[in-house]
Amino acid sequence: MRYHHDMATRRRMSDRSFVSKAPTAVLLRDAKNVAILAALRAEPRLAVSELARRVKMSAPAVRERVVRLEEAGILQRWRIDVDPVALGYPVLAYVRVRPAPGQLPRIAELAQRLPQVVECHRVTGEDCFVMKVYAGAIDEFDGVLDQFLVHGQTTTSIVQSTPVPPRDLPLPARFTSGTSPGRARPSSRR
Repeated sequence: MRYHHDMATRRRMSDRSFVSKAPTAVLLRDAKNVAILAALRAEPRLAVSELARRVKMSAPAVRERVVRLEEAGILQRWRIDVDPVALGYPVLAYVRVRPAPGQLPRIAELAQRLPQVVECHRVTGEDCFVMKVYAGAIDEFDGVLDQFLVHGQTTTSIVQSTPVPPRDLPLPARFTSGTSPGRARPSSRR
């Protein structure tokens, strides 16, 4: 059975008192934890037994570490990516919203209700929100944007291409490349 499909086991493990809630920084200083993250990032569907073999630990120990990483918020969710085009949403746009006075909470509430809005960020600057919005066709954006225009101004940018698709941030370098973030590799000369 694959770990991320075994919700009952994860709940049982997280209820056990021996599973500590270690701070994030402490967990990321551990080379085995970083190795587990790297292996899961490369192949999220790994069975616990295979993950344990790759990081040279027992399966129960790996399962306990994965639970700790989840509890600390380092592993936030297990998910699949489904192609929006396959779902009938080939058009992507980023929409900036500048709410009218007193309308700020309504923008966030509306964004949460609309399924076409897959991300909404509160930002600094002249606009207060940046949203990632999908549609089946360009003309379908009118219906979405009109709902926001009741509460403020919108600026829309249609995505033409994506030269850098979503990607993961690097893991702590001290365990993946031999150097610490922000530090040069020690010189062999003295």
